[in-house]
Amino acid sequence: MTIADKAVLVTGANRGIGQALVEDALRRGAKRVYAGTRQPLAHLDGRVTPLTLDVTNAEHIQGAVEKVESLDILINNAGLAIFDDLSDRAALERHLAVNLFGTYGVTRAFLPLLTRSRGAIVNVLSVAALATLPIVPSYSISKAAAFSLSQSLRALLAGRGVKVHAVLAGPVDTEMSRGFDVPKASPASVARAIFDGVGKGEEDIFPDPMSQTMAESWRSGAVKALERQNAAIVNAELVK
Repeated sequence: MTIADKAVLVTGANRGIGQALVEDALRRGAKRVYAGTRQPLAHLDGRVTPLTLDVTNAEHIQGAVEKVESLDILINNAGLAIFDDLSDRAALERHLAVNLFGTYGVTRAFLPLLTRSRGAIVNVLSVAALATLPIVPSYSISKAAAFSLSQSLRALLAGRGVKVHAVLAGPVDTEMSRGFDVPKASPASVARAIFDGVGKGEEDIFPDPMSQTMAESWRSGAVKALERQNAAIVNAELVK
């Protein structure tokens, strides 16, 4: 799928990867970019429509749905990452509310439009979904759950023609990782790699140098093989 002449919605669009995704979608010729943020976000480009969208707020989600006439690509980028030691249940619940249930709620609300356009869902996740980062365990747990959600949606929506992409990113130069003394990819380069991956039809997108080292072995590995096997069971049931 190309971005040109498509309608794209980005959650968490006010900074970091989200802001970079908005700009790259415009550069690639998107006809409309819906920028979802907790507070209205003005933009100089007339193709950008600001949406007040807290992904944990059902009224915000419904209000956004009412403002979007058509949609080709939904990018679930809004996320939460705070440090905790897993003794604080409230921290885990906050991460799940945003990173898992926020993604679920927004996706479910916009699914009729995406089914109509035979569009795509892009869930921006983390390599922490594959192997937990113990210094942010609640974040890692929530991203692992969101990855499992992505795999389920991928299998269940294939019959509707809706593609589901999971972005498994390594360290990116955003507020979350600035305290880590490790090499980081720029948000702009990650946004470019995400749209390139969507264009190539990659189910799982590894958008930065660190995550790309895993891409080849992941795509031919046991977990991916099991996912395909499980998806085939779903497809067989749908045929009956």
